[in-house]
Amino acid sequence: MHRTIFDTPVVNTLLRGLSLVILKVTGWKVEGALPPNTPKCVMIAAPHTSNWDLPNTLMVAFALRLHIYWMGKESIFRPPFRHLMMWMGGIPVKRERANNLVAASAQAILDADAPLQLVVPPEGTRQKTRYWKTGFYYIALSAKVPIVLAYMDYKRKISGLGPLFHPTGDIEADMLKIKAFYAAFSGKNALQFQAE
Repeated sequence: MHRTIFDTPVVNTLLRGLSLVILKVTGWKVEGALPPNTPKCVMIAAPHTSNWDLPNTLMVAFALRLHIYWMGKESIFRPPFRHLMMWMGGIPVKRERANNLVAASAQAILDADAPLQLVVPPEGTRQKTRYWKTGFYYIALSAKVPIVLAYMDYKRKISGLGPLFHPTGDIEADMLKIKAFYAAFSGKNALQFQAE
């Protein structure tokens, strides 16, 4: 995987300090921690209803000392911002083309020789959607890593890491359990989030 702000010395420390100050001043509380025996995982990023989700997610990642990579639509990686977005941990995704993103992502996790948390928004968009995309599930299943139920609740200003979820291969039953966890959370644009 490419180098990011999370593994850049000095910058990482400075941005962590700044993130902690901003989160405190704006009234956000960060909860949870990544279990020490979980260096690699897939993290669900939900609810995803606003452009503010990315900067808030980055600040929470710094606060929790995570080393995240996140998936985003390729249009936000256009020049002159491409290298900056990738340095922030971004991985461009061409949603309109069929590709082998699940297999490539799982292999990247397996090949990584350092901690790696892959953040995936299951809605695949900031707009309201009835069905979640299942790529995050199959990436975790293929890489044999747990899914971390990460959340951002704008109503209560609480963000963090929930429990680990180990995919069983029964996607219908597993998705019901995962979505039940997210039913209590509210996105920035609350009416655009549906976890049922």
